[in-house]
Amino acid sequence: MKINTKIILIFLTVAVLTATVCYLFLFFHKSQSAIQKVTDNKSLNISEKKYIQLLFVGDLMFDRGIRYYAKENNGNDFIFDKISSTLLANDIVVANLEGPITDNKSVSSGTVPGSTDNYFFTFDPSLAKTLFSENIRIVNLGNNHILNFGQNGAYSTEKYLNDAKVKYFGAPNGSKSISTEIGGIKITFVSYNEFSNLPEGTEQKSTMDEIQKATLRRAQGENDIIIVFSHWGTEYSLAPSDNLKNTAHSFIDAGADLVIGSHQHVVEPMEVYNNKRIYYSLGNFIFDQYFNENVRNGLGVQVVIDKITKKLDFQEKHFYLDSNGQTVENKQ
Repeated sequence: MKINTKIILIFLTVAVLTATVCYLFLFFHKSQSAIQKVTDNKSLNISEKKYIQLLFVGDLMFDRGIRYYAKENNGNDFIFDKISSTLLANDIVVANLEGPITDNKSVSSGTVPGSTDNYFFTFDPSLAKTLFSENIRIVNLGNNHILNFGQNGAYSTEKYLNDAKVKYFGAPNGSKSISTEIGGIKITFVSYNEFSNLPEGTEQKSTMDEIQKATLRRAQGENDIIIVFSHWGTEYSLAPSDNLKNTAHSFIDAGADLVIGSHQHVVEPMEVYNNKRIYYSLGNFIFDQYFNENVRNGLGVQVVIDKITKKLDFQEKHFYLDSNGQTVENKQ
């Protein structure tokens, strides 16, 4: 009788373990299949849909605290874990890359806020492939941190982005614009960097030239939409200055269909000018700033473009910086 009881207990134990292993296998297989399905459907159906869907987000910074949290949690994927599905739900995501990608050792990690080294960024080379896998396929390089490691840092950034097949515009010694076709819509992205190291006035003139060239291409049927991504303004200011408004208006007057702003680390208001939208600042998207609610809240702009009419429709998304390095979406 005791032998039979032991046999039954062994049998039940084996059965429970087998069932548990099968459940875990099916669970992880299902999860991976779901992720693959989202990715595959996005690329498969973009040519079949009647519209394309772009998502614009603010500043991306992967040094200092973000580098620490990624390292402590097995890599960059941890940082994106809570927002990956939101990014993948769009045809493409566009963001400002707030610094260079190099194999240099970080000088900002562990520094005191306010010290000189605290503001010198470099991002791990693995980041380029992470951007691609998270659907951030186009980045603006026209900002005040891209030259933190000099021209070599900028060239290194371009190399890693090219290798990962992430497109970019606004490189210090490159074109301020890029023209690309997304689902049959021809879009030109133009960078404006108020903090350029080029001679005064050069950057703005270059930007205006790029907008006007894109406007001419549109008139000739070679371009559909012109979007300006600007790095400008005053940090932590909650409203744009009159000078900033005048600059934005001049971009619309020159032919831009949409203006997206970054750099202020806080969200600034949206304005409609001549029936075109200007988002003066989207704030932070990936950043290690947690000292008040303004810097922890970021804005995403989802742009839906009708393939026939080329009409732009908008939906705003709200993001929040958790103090563990992750960004989450706030449902409002």
